[in-house]
Amino acid sequence: MDSTRKRAETVVRRLQGAGHVAYFAGGCVRDALRGAEPSDFDIATSARPQQIVELFERTREVGAHFGVVLVIVGGHEIEIATFRTDGSYGDGRRPDSVEFSSPEEDAQRRDFTINGLFADPLAGGLIDFVGGKADLDAGIVRAIGNPAERFAEDHLRLLRAVRFAARFDFEIEPATWDAMCAGAETLAKISAERLRDEFSKILLDANRVRGFDLLVDSGLMAQLIPEILDLKGCEQPPQFHPEGDVFVHTRLMLSLLEDEPSLPVVLAVLLHDIGKPATYSYDEKDQRIRFNGHDKVGAGMAAKILKRLKYPNGISDAVVAMVDHHMVFIDVQKMRTAKLKRFMARDTFSDEMELHRVDCLGSWGGLDNYDFLNTKAEEFANEPIIPPPLLDGRDLMRIGWKPGPGLGRILTEIQDRQLEGTLTTREAALEWLRGRTAE
Repeated sequence: MDSTRKRAETVVRRLQGAGHVAYFAGGCVRDALRGAEPSDFDIATSARPQQIVELFERTREVGAHFGVVLVIVGGHEIEIATFRTDGSYGDGRRPDSVEFSSPEEDAQRRDFTINGLFADPLAGGLIDFVGGKADLDAGIVRAIGNPAERFAEDHLRLLRAVRFAARFDFEIEPATWDAMCAGAETLAKISAERLRDEFSKILLDANRVRGFDLLVDSGLMAQLIPEILDLKGCEQPPQFHPEGDVFVHTRLMLSLLEDEPSLPVVLAVLLHDIGKPATYSYDEKDQRIRFNGHDKVGAGMAAKILKRLKYPNGISDAVVAMVDHHMVFIDVQKMRTAKLKRFMARDTFSDEMELHRVDCLGSWGGLDNYDFLNTKAEEFANEPIIPPPLLDGRDLMRIGWKPGPGLGRILTEIQDRQLEGTLTTREAALEWLRGRTAE
C-alpha cells in the first residue's frame, strides 16, 4: 500500500478511535474510483479544530476559522477539515462565515458532484450524497445543486470546471455549461494570480486542446486573453499555411506538443503569432499576405499579457524571448558558425526547438531547419558550445588597448574566430592580435 495512503489511514483511525466520524474526501476518492493513485489525501471529519489539535502531536492551524487543520505525519502534511456549511460569499472566493455540520450538508457545499464524494478507508464503502459516482461513471462534470449559485460562491470554479472536463475528457452537464457561459465575466473579479495558476494547469494537461476549446466556447478566454480571439479569421498565405487562419494554426500547434512540455513553451505556442492581426497586410504586387514584424510586435504583446496575468519574470522573459526569436529559425542554415553557436547556446533554445517543430508541423510541415539544428547539436556536443574566452578585456588593456567600444568589438571578433575554430589557443589569439592596432 502507498505510504501516503497509509499515513492518511492512520489519521482516520485515530479520529474514529476517538469517537469522531472521519472519511477520505473529494479528489482522492474521485481518483481512486477512476483507478488512479491519488497524490494526496484530504480528510473530512466531525471533530472540531481544537479536538483535532488535541489528538495529534504536530499540527498547523491554517484555517481553523473554516475548520481546516494540517496534521504532520511522518514529515508529510495531511489536511483535515471539519464538516461544515458555508455562509454567503461576499468576495466570490471564500465564505464570510461557516457553521460546523454533518457529512450530508458538507457535501452540498462542494463544487462538483465528482468532487463531493466521501469514502471510509477502514470500514470500506462509498458515501455519496450528491450522485457523484453516477456522474463519474457517465463522464459528466456537474455542479452540485444550483450551478449559478456554486459559481457565484467561488468564481474560480468556472476554470476548475474546464480543467476537470479536459483532464478527464468529460462532458459538462448542460445546466452547468449554461451557468458557466452566463457567468464568464465574473472572472474579472478574481485575482490575476489565481487565474494564472488555474489557467496554467489547463495548459499543462495532456488534453490541453480540449481545455482551450472549452475556454474559447464558454467565453472564459475572452476574460483571460481576449487577444486570442483576434486570431480567428486572420488569414494566412495558403502556400505556407494550408491549415487555415492563425487561430486554427495555434490550436493545431497545441495538439502537436510533446507529452510534458514546459509551461513557457506552451505559453509561447499560444502567443507566438499574437502579433499577426496587428501586422496583417496584403502585398498587391506579389499578391501575398504578409505579417511584417509580427515577431517583434508579438513579443511586446506577450510581455503585456503575461504581466497582466502576473506570471513570474523568469517565465515571462523566456516566453517573450521565444516569441521574439521564432522567425530566426528561417535563417539558421545561412548563419556563420559563431552566430549559430551563440543562437543555440541561449537558455531558451531547447524550448524554442519544440516551438519551431510544432510551428512547422502545424503549417507547411517542413522540418529542414529543425533537422539541421539537431545535426549541429550532435556535431557541437563534444565540447562546450560556448567555451571560456581565450582572452578578456584585462589581457587587451595590458598590451595597450583602451576601454571602450573598440575593445568590445575586438573581443567579439576573437570569440567569433574561436567559435569557428580558426583560433584555438590563448597564444594563437595573442599572435593574431599583434597585427591589429590598439584602439
